[in-house]
Amino acid sequence: MKGRSLKILLLEDDTIEVMKVNRVINSQEIKHQLIEASNGEEALDILNKKDSLPDIILLDLNMPKINGIEFLEKLKNDDRLRYIPVIVLTTSGNHRDLLECYKIGVAGYVLKPLKYEDYVFKMEKLLSYWSINELITL
Repeated sequence: MKGRSLKILLLEDDTIEVMKVNRVINSQEIKHQLIEASNGEEALDILNKKDSLPDIILLDLNMPKINGIEFLEKLKNDDRLRYIPVIVLTTSGNHRDLLECYKIGVAGYVLKPLKYEDYVFKMEKLLSYWSINELITL
């Protein structure tokens, strides 16, 4: 069963990580659209200017200006943006970060593996799962 194409907002300040996400997305049978932001302020600007919102947000926790948790709090306090599923993609296995993110309302928390093959495996599963979900569009 094939899913549908997703519009994905990626919040990531590491260019190598952005390249990895792009490589995985471009290798998929379903062509997803990727919008990139290197920090929380830039992402909020994109979200506030766009007529159509992303289907999902992939969020790194460690970012300049507004960190991932601060971004999450702003997002979940906005009536227009709060229903966008946010999946944290991070190297942080910190239990406090994990608890805080779920408390604020993330849809998932994925640790970035060191091995590229493991990274591809996790990203493919993540994309296929969200491409078959029923998502709210406002």
